[in-house]
Amino acid sequence: MSIKVIGAGFGRTGTLSLKTALEEVGFDKCYHMVEAFKNHQHVKHWKRASKGKSVDWDTVFNGYQSVVDFPGCLYYEELLQHYPDAKVVLTYRDPMSWYKSAYDTILTIRPRDDQIKKMLKNYLFSSKARNVFHMGLQNRSMIVKDLFQNRVEDQQFVVDVFNKHLEEVKSKVPANRLLVYQVSEGWQPLCDFLGVPVPDKPFPQSNKRADFDTDLRDEFFSI
Repeated sequence: MSIKVIGAGFGRTGTLSLKTALEEVGFDKCYHMVEAFKNHQHVKHWKRASKGKSVDWDTVFNGYQSVVDFPGCLYYEELLQHYPDAKVVLTYRDPMSWYKSAYDTILTIRPRDDQIKKMLKNYLFSSKARNVFHMGLQNRSMIVKDLFQNRVEDQQFVVDVFNKHLEEVKSKVPANRLLVYQVSEGWQPLCDFLGVPVPDKPFPQSNKRADFDTDLRDEFFSI
């Protein structure tokens, strides 16, 4: 099994909905930030990637057919080279709307006090606790420090990085292998691009802002 679909869009552009949709039409499983925390032992691979070192992508994505969201989207070029038959889906949304959503969630996310206490309590005795702790630090390093240069409060700077990424993907990925896509467009353009039938069900709507604290925060920092 190898990666057939690479999501190059930043988190908070409908990537969890896209993950669910890809799994529905046969590209199961799909690797998303949630999966990175579930596979907490992968932190060593993401550390290598962030340092520009070679990564055993087949090990990281063993059992997966697609990848979306952070941290995978940061390495779409490397993934496209490693999986030359894969197609790329570039999700996007209005930049200002995206910034507000991202700032309120992934750019400022922290574990709750009780989660921090539990991780620290188990740090010496649990490899999972250590890996989840370091995955959180690594994720923040890749996104907040490296990508946005610790300037997440600077809306214009972050939006400029967002827009630059969109243009870079469009310039670097061959047009016949790229779908520039908003999840609000639903099944048709996605299924046409991937060459699969349109499911007889509504397009998934996942990871609304209101659900982030109650659902995803627990998924990220559960030990």
